[in-house]
Amino acid sequence: MTLNERAEMAAELKGSGACNCTQAVTKVLSDQTTLTEEQLRNISSGFAAGMGNMEATCGAMIGAAMIVGLKTEGKGAVMATKKIQEEFQRRCGALKCRDLKAITDGKPLCACDDCVRNAVMIYGEYMGL
Repeated sequence: MTLNERAEMAAELKGSGACNCTQAVTKVLSDQTTLTEEQLRNISSGFAAGMGNMEATCGAMIGAAMIVGLKTEGKGAVMATKKIQEEFQRRCGALKCRDLKAITDGKPLCACDDCVRNAVMIYGEYMGL
């Protein structure tokens, strides 16, 4: 599966309600880890919507960071995550879920499906997928 296909599949999973944003990213990148899709689904279930209250980092970005940690076995994960986070902020305009959803004016800075797409794409571009 190409990187673009993975990104689109993640957006479809999120959009259909089959997965939350974190789960959608970890599911399409599950082959980058030794965990099963079910294990990833369970471990990533509580990270959506900015940790459930929209006040923290976007769940899609968290999903990409989780896969980085698993893929690198923790070696260099902080620096890799930092690079991915910087690019995510550049493309999406923010890191915090509430800012991405721009709740105050009702118009999202970056819609959830685009956050999920971007997280997968940036992971793939940075990690050489």
